[in-house]
Amino acid sequence: MCRSIKVLRRRDETATKEEVRAAALQFVRKVSGYRTPSKANEEVFEAAVDEVTKASQRLLESLRPGARA
Repeated sequence: MCRSIKVLRRRDETATKEEVRAAALQFVRKVSGYRTPSKANEEVFEAAVDEVTKASQRLLESLRPGARA
């Protein structure tokens, strides 16, 4: 996977909205193969980044600290 995506679940601090969005952007870039989408794909690219950002934020907010498998 993309090595530049940082781990956002940390014990000492909460990930910022900017960090979550940056990770989502990196993920969508990796999956789509586009660093910067064409004008024709820009709208769906940004929509995907928004969706991944929201899903990631929900995940981080829902995880219980110290929970074990």
